[in-house]
Amino acid sequence: MTYDEFGFVEASEAADPAAASHIPMREQFPPAGSDYLGGTSDGWEYRSVFAGAKLAYTYEMVKQFLSEEGYGDVPLPETAEDLRRFKRPRGRQLEMFSERGYAHNPVKILFPADSRQRHTLILCVYNEREPDHLLRFHGVAG
Repeated sequence: MTYDEFGFVEASEAADPAAASHIPMREQFPPAGSDYLGGTSDGWEYRSVFAGAKLAYTYEMVKQFLSEEGYGDVPLPETAEDLRRFKRPRGRQLEMFSERGYAHNPVKILFPADSRQRHTLILCVYNEREPDHLLRFHGVAG
């Protein structure tokens, strides 16, 4: 270990080797039964809960997480206010998903059923490499 003139570890050596070897979830989906960065995986769905002081902060956390895990190219609402529009109950004839929230394969951002958790979001990410992935994402697999 080498130190600079102020007694700090040189920057090239200070880098965390574990952080440098991070493999995004989109490339290596967490296996069934694993806990990954605060969420759980059953091998085909990763689910995690995010909560902040305001919905805008929570949504920024979700967007940052998705970007770091390889899902930066998935179209998402621009702002938390845009996301909030997906929370409104829909008429039965227009309902595609039973959950309240935003869905764009392979990501769902859901609002909790408990209205007291108004700054909370549930992130669900689906394993695109699983057989019948699209059918399972839309809840129509047998």
